[in-house]
Amino acid sequence: MTTKATQPKNKPANKSRRKTFGQLLSYMGNHKFEFLFVGILVTISGLANLIGTYMIRPVVNAAADRQLHTLSVLLIITAVIYVCGVLSAWGYTQIMAKGAQQVTKEIRHDLFEKMEGLPLRIFDTTKFGDLMARFTSDVDTVSDALNNSFASVIQNFIQAAGTLVVLFILNWRLTLIVAAFYLMMIAYVLIASKISRRYFREQQHFIGALNGFVEEAISGLRVIKVFNHEKASLKEFEEFDERLEHASERALSYSQTMVPVIVSFSYTNYAIVAVVGGYMVLSGLSDVGSLASYLVFVRQAAAPINQFVQQATMLLSALSGAERIFSFMENPDETDEGKVTLAYGVKDPETGKWTESSIPADGWVWKHPRSDGTCEYVPLEGDVRFEDVNFSYVPDKQILYDLNLYAKPGQTIALVGSTGAGKTTITNLLNRFYELDSGSILYDGIDIRLISKDDLRRSLAMVLQDTHLFAGTIIDNIRYGNLNASDEECIAAAKLANADSFIRRLPEGYQTQISSDGASLSQGQRQLLSIARAAVANPPVLVLDEATSSIDTRTEKLIESGMKKLMNDRTTFVIAHRLSTVRNADCIVVLDQGRIVERGNHDELMKKNGFYAQLYNGMFELS
Repeated sequence: MTTKATQPKNKPANKSRRKTFGQLLSYMGNHKFEFLFVGILVTISGLANLIGTYMIRPVVNAAADRQLHTLSVLLIITAVIYVCGVLSAWGYTQIMAKGAQQVTKEIRHDLFEKMEGLPLRIFDTTKFGDLMARFTSDVDTVSDALNNSFASVIQNFIQAAGTLVVLFILNWRLTLIVAAFYLMMIAYVLIASKISRRYFREQQHFIGALNGFVEEAISGLRVIKVFNHEKASLKEFEEFDERLEHASERALSYSQTMVPVIVSFSYTNYAIVAVVGGYMVLSGLSDVGSLASYLVFVRQAAAPINQFVQQATMLLSALSGAERIFSFMENPDETDEGKVTLAYGVKDPETGKWTESSIPADGWVWKHPRSDGTCEYVPLEGDVRFEDVNFSYVPDKQILYDLNLYAKPGQTIALVGSTGAGKTTITNLLNRFYELDSGSILYDGIDIRLISKDDLRRSLAMVLQDTHLFAGTIIDNIRYGNLNASDEECIAAAKLANADSFIRRLPEGYQTQISSDGASLSQGQRQLLSIARAAVANPPVLVLDEATSSIDTRTEKLIESGMKKLMNDRTTFVIAHRLSTVRNADCIVVLDQGRIVERGNHDELMKKNGFYAQLYNGMFELS
C-alpha cells in the first residue's frame, strides 16, 4: 500500500480561480432564466429589507406626532414591503434548490461521461477512492455552495450597496469614514480568502487521497488480516488522516479569523462615527435625530459583510472542489481517428465480392472508406498480425521489443512466459487500450489504428482472470456481452459455458439478483458467467487471459467442452493458464522480457528442449 500522499500541484491562483469560476458559470448558464429569476427575487427581498428598515424612521416620527391616519398608512406600506420580501425569499429558495440540483446533476453526468472516454493510462495513475471523491465530496461542496451561498451573496451585495447609498444621502461626510472601513474590511477578506483557498485546495486533495487509501484498505481487508497488518495499516491511515487534519486546520484558521476581524472593524467604525457625529451635532452640522438614524444604518452596514464572511468557508471549499472536478475533466479524451467500421455483409455468389446489407446476412464486413468516396468491404475473418511492435507503458521502460506475431483465422495462439514477459500487454494492444510506440497491428489486413475503437472492440471478446459482475440479474450480466441478445441467446451461451446447471439451481434461476462482483457466487461460478458473457458476444477473435486459473479441477472439466466449442472457428489468444490448453494450441509463443524466444506447437517445442520445455517440466514457473 502507498504510505504517502503527494502534495497537490500549485497553479497560478488568480488564473486558476478565474478559470474554475468561469467553468462553473457556464453550467449555471444552461439555466440562465432560473438563475436570472432568482437574482430578481433576491434583489426584491434585499430591497424590501432595506426599505423596511428605512420605514422605521417615518413610522416612529408619525407615532411621536400622533398622526394616526399617516401612521396607519405607513404601517400598511411597511407590512406590504415585508410581505413582498418574505414571498420573494420563499420563491428564490425554491427555484434555487431546483436550479442547484440541476447544475450538480449535469456536472456529475459530464464527469462520468468524461471518465468513460478517458484512456486507461489515466486510471493507472489515479486511485479509485480519489476519483470517487470527485463524484461525492467535491460535487457536494459545489451543491451546498449553490444552495446556500449563491442567493446570499447577491442579497448581501444589494444590502451593502443600498445601505451605503442611504448613508451618503443622510450624511456624506460621515460616510467617507464608513467607506474607508468598508475598503479595509474587503481588503482583509480578499487576502485571507486567497491564503485559505490554497489550504482548502490541499484539504480537498487529501480528502481524495484518504478516500483512495480507505478504498484500497477495505478491498484488501482479508489480506491485511491474514498477514496481521492491522497496526501498520492503522498507522498509514493515521498519516493520511493527519495530513487532512493539518490542511483543514490551516484552511479554517484563516477563513474563521475573518468574522472576528470584520466584527472588530465594524465596532471600531461605529465608535469613530459616533464620536465624529457627536462633534458634528455639537458644532451644529447635524441634529441628534439624524445622527441616531445614521448610527442604526452604520450598525446595519457591517451585517452583509459579516454574512458573506460566514459563507466564505463554504465558497472556498466549493471552488477547490470545482477546481478538482474541472481539472480532471480537462484530461484529453481517448483519441479515435478510425474510420473503418463494422457492417452487415452479403457475398455475391458469382463474383465473390462483399457488399453492405441492412440486415444480418452472410456475416460481418469491415466498411473501409477510400479517398475517392467509394467503400471497400473486407470480410471479418479474424486474421491478426503484429509487425515489428515496440511498446512501453512509461518512457524509458520498454515492455515489448520488435514483436512479430501472426494468428490466422480460427487458430489458437497460446502466449507463455513468466510474469512480466508481456503476455497481457499483447492483448491490451490488440484492443487499443494503449497505443504502440512503433510498428503496427493488422486485423484482416487493416491497420487497427484505422478501425473505429468501438467497432474494433465489438469484434473482440475477453475473458479475464479477474471477473467483474454488475449488480443485477444473472441473465443481464450474461447479456452484457451483447445488449441486443435475446433471453434464448443468453441461455444458449450459458449452456455453452456449462453455466446453465448451476444457474437453474439458484433461487430464481436466471432472474436471480446478484450484488456487485457477485459476492454470493463462488469464484468458479463467476468465471463461468464471464465465459458465457463472451459466448453471447459471438466474436471472431477471443482473448482468454488466465481465464480458468481460479477454477477448480472439477469445474474445469465442466467447461472444457464448452470452451472448445467457444474457441471453434475463432481466432483465439490464450494466456497460458492450464497446460492442457497449451498442448492443444495451434501455435505456442514463448515470451521472455518482452521478446519472443520460441514458437511452435507443443511437440516441436518439447523436442527443442529449450525455455518452453523447462517451463513444461516444472524447471521454471509457468504463469
